[in-house]
Amino acid sequence: MKINKIIFLLLFFLTYTAGSFELPVFQKNKNIIKKDFVKAYVVRVIDGDTIVVKIPKTTFNDRKTLKNLRFTVRLIGIDTPESRVNRRAKLQARETGINIKKIVILGKKAKEFTKSLLPKGKTVFLEFDVESQDRYGRLLAYVWLPDGRMVNKEIICSGYAYPLTVPPNVKYEKQFRQCFRKAVKLHKGLWR
Repeated sequence: MKINKIIFLLLFFLTYTAGSFELPVFQKNKNIIKKDFVKAYVVRVIDGDTIVVKIPKTTFNDRKTLKNLRFTVRLIGIDTPESRVNRRAKLQARETGINIKKIVILGKKAKEFTKSLLPKGKTVFLEFDVESQDRYGRLLAYVWLPDGRMVNKEIICSGYAYPLTVPPNVKYEKQFRQCFRKAVKLHKGLWR
């Protein structure tokens, strides 16, 4: 009976914890504790590298509680082609020499891959680096799945993104560059 109460209290605590907490992340059968993750739920995927999340509950100054805040999150360290014609897509076309229609086709493929990882309502955990917000007001984060996989890394390792390093957010830069080189070499994703 005591064990059931302990389990119930633990589940209650994890469900209603505000803001940051420790989350066990399992990688290759190793229990690695990551600190300062923020629990969120996927609202929608905007692009291959940008999503909208809902943070269920956040408490400020141990007094004010805000619920169901929505934020746009730009995934740190990766850049996918644009999935619609816009100024950024035109820039990508100029930089790569690929016509804009092809950029958008590739962008839609990257978006679909991200959607396959992050369906609406999916629980995710946000990890921040040195800068947590960009000049557009978007959160900058590494997005983790409950099974311990990092979405940013999954996208680039599967061949649906380029590495994009914007200092000071460089925590996983080397891993992303290695994944990118391997994806290109193995003709994965967009590199088929």
